[in-house]
Formats: sequence, structure tokens, C-alpha cells
Amino acid sequence: MSLIGREKEKKEFLDLMNSDKSELVAVYGRRRVGKTFLINELFLNNMAFKHTGLSPEETKLSNYSRLETQLKAFHSSLLLAGEINKNQPKDWNEAFLRLIKLLESKNQDGRLVVFLDEFPWMDTPKSGFVAAFSWFWNNWACTRNNLMVIVCGSSSSWIINNLINAHGGLYNRLTYSIRLSPLSLHECREFFLAKGINLPLYTIASIYMVFSGIPYYLNYYDPSLSLNENIDKLFVAKDAKLSLEYNNLFEASFTDKKTSKDIVNFLAKRTGGYTRKELLEGLGISDGLYITKALSSLENSDFILKYIPYKGNGKEKCYKVIDPFCLFYLKHISNKQSLSDNIFNENVINSWVGPAFENLCYNHLDVIKKRLGISQVQTMQFSWLMPKEDNKHGSQIDLVIERKDKIINLCEMKFYQKEYEMNTEAHINLMNKIDRLVAASNKKTSHIVPVLITTFGLKRTEYWSDYKMVITLEDLFN
Repeated sequence: MSLIGREKEKKEFLDLMNSDKSELVAVYGRRRVGKTFLINELFLNNMAFKHTGLSPEETKLSNYSRLETQLKAFHSSLLLAGEINKNQPKDWNEAFLRLIKLLESKNQDGRLVVFLDEFPWMDTPKSGFVAAFSWFWNNWACTRNNLMVIVCGSSSSWIINNLINAHGGLYNRLTYSIRLSPLSLHECREFFLAKGINLPLYTIASIYMVFSGIPYYLNYYDPSLSLNENIDKLFVAKDAKLSLEYNNLFEASFTDKKTSKDIVNFLAKRTGGYTRKELLEGLGISDGLYITKALSSLENSDFILKYIPYKGNGKEKCYKVIDPFCLFYLKHISNKQSLSDNIFNENVINSWVGPAFENLCYNHLDVIKKRLGISQVQTMQFSWLMPKEDNKHGSQIDLVIERKDKIINLCEMKFYQKEYEMNTEAHINLMNKIDRLVAASNKKTSHIVPVLITTFGLKRTEYWSDYKMVITLEDLFN
């Protein structure tokens, strides 16, 4: 299957290929997002050397030490690339020295690409791997004008801590980094069309709210089955392909697996997430650098979002889970043996599908801003849980977009199987939210513009003009 989407990343890599200096590029992102596929597709004809580190599980099963097992695999890659030395390197210093000799023997015309996949897995305890790679880059690779070294791995925390925020020999040595995020709705549709599957936008949006834009998961979708049947087949049936995926995500992606998983499990309990203080209290743990690193790694892997709550003090930030796969798993799969109900029926609109659609919109804020015509306008985005006040009930505004042009967009998200219809109750509720927002903003120059983000548009009723702009699924797919 050919490469779908990734236009931004393709341009970035093209610029790097045309560079007149050596490049050390880190590609990171959550497990299954398509990092390896992207690099293989773009550089197949320029690959001078490629190696994939062995997973911790593979090294455990070996009869050799973890270091020796990794070196044995690296030696096999050297042989495949043309090395003739049959003796296995005794350490990483020798391994990288032999890689240098191999690369020097290659045709020097054109760009040479070295791809080290699952790079963090090679760094076994007390192996000297990072020091040896640092020597390879600082003493030889950085002096070449035709070399691009790409390192990649699902362990975003390792990439961030040891390369992007590196100390020691690799400090400030990385020349470029690319964070690969899940496919957008538009790219998901392109993905299915490339497989000869033409699905309604509503169905693709529903699939996205379960599987996110992860190509590996989407590839398992069977169009001959309903979405619920696909979910049963992939999550709860015998030998289900994704039954262990949630746990494997943390095993493969994070250095501190337990803390990262505990954070996601806790934050997912509330749609709007929690402050750092609430998170620490909820988990019963103390604050520290390890929490900062765990939160940063989760954020950079597109698992969570850090945001400032509307009318907050500007210092106390909130964290919420935005990964659809994690949210769906924790809501519907964890500790369950089967899915007895249609999870997309009207009875669960408010309990799960509503928040899931809200999350989908948060993952497409750039598309929403483009549709509003404010792509170039500086904005701040918030979710606002309005407290109870006198006889008024507490309520939530799904999304508040505060703009530098003195306009505040009050955005409501509604996931329906038909046009959304404003009734008297909904009208009163919206007017109350506008009043509360006007009072809370305390900015006489700001103008509140209500926006509806929904599936199939707004039905013309007595109150249809309450919303000054309507964004539909079709807009979100563009």
C-alpha cells in the first residue's frame, strides 16, 4: 500500500535530503503510527544501511546477554549491507567503527541514508551504546556532507530525554526532529479509499472515535462487518488482534511504563481531565521530575493534552486524555468480556459518543480554525466547566476559542445521525452559556459568536439562527 497523506513530513524530509550538510534526524511518535513505513517508503532507494533494534522481549528469549544479542543482530545488518567481516563486534564502539568503514566503501555520489529503527531498544543497561553512537556522530558522521542518519523509535520518552533534550556528547547534536501524529480524518478517508473501501463520512468519524487515526488499527477494519462487529472481532473475540494492545502501548512507548499508564487511567475518568495537583492526589504520589517527564512524554506521543482551563489562574494547567483508542478501551473494553449494546445508539450519546466527538474536534482544531477563517489569528483554546451559580445549574462549554481579534467563539459539539434540531430547552441553555461567558470574560470589547460543530448540519427551526456558523463533518474532512 502506498504512503497516504503525510504531506508536511514528506516536505520536511525532502528539504533534509537536499541539505548540503550531515543531518541527524529523530522521528518519534506513538506505537503503530507509521514511522517505519514512512521512512521506508521515502528512502528505499537511498538506504545505505538499515537496522532495527531487538525488543526487550526478544533479548529475554536469547541464550546470550542482552548486549550480545543486540550486537549479534547489528552484525547481521552489517552483513546484509555488504560487510565481509564475519566476526561479530565485541562492543558498540567496534560496531560503529565497522559501520563507518562500510559507509566509506559505498558510492559517495548522492545522499546516503542510515536508518536505525527502534533505536531506544539498542540501549541496553551498561552497554555503552549512547557513548558509542555519540562518538560515531561527533567524530565521523557530522563531518560528511552527504549523510543523513535517521533514528526512530516508539519510546518517545527515550528519544526526548536522550536526543532532543540530550546532555553529554549528544547535547545539541540533533539537527532535526519530526513528531509523527495519527492520521487526520481526511487522511483516514484517503487510507480507506486506497484500499478500495468507500465509507460514509459518519462511519469513518465513528471508526476514528474508536481506533484513532492509527494506520495499523485501520488496516484491520473489515468493511463487510458493522463497526460493532469489527470492535467485537478486534477486541473481545478469541485471538482478537487488539486485545493486548492497550498494555503493549505502554510497554513499548515509555521508560516509566507504570507511571505513564497510571496517569492515563486516572485522567480518562473525567472528560475535562485534572490539574496536576488533582492528578497527584488521585494517584497518591508525590511530585517530582519523574512526573514532569512522564507527562511530557505522554503529551509528545499524542496521548494527552495540556491546556489552561478557561478563567483559570494561568499557572495551574490541566491535563486530559485525547487519544481515542485509549479512551474507548478504558470506557468499553477494560474488564469487559463482550459488547452487548450498540455503542453508537442514541442512549449513549451523552455518556460516551458526545465526549468522544468532542475529543475528535480537539484533535482537529487546525481544521476548525481554518473553517472559521482564523488560521492566521492568534488564539487560545479552552474547555470551561461553569460552576453552579445561584439557581443556575453548572454547565460545560465544550470549546472556547479566544481570539486576538476580540472575538470569542463559543463552540458546541453535537454528534447526531441526522440534522441537529434546536428546541426551546437547547435555546435557553445556549443563551445561558452566552450570558455566563460574557460575564466571565469581563471584556467589553469582546464579541461572543456561537458555533455549532455537528455531523449533518442544523435543521431550520425557530431557533436555528442562534448559531452564527455551523461546521459539519464534511468540513472536518477537508
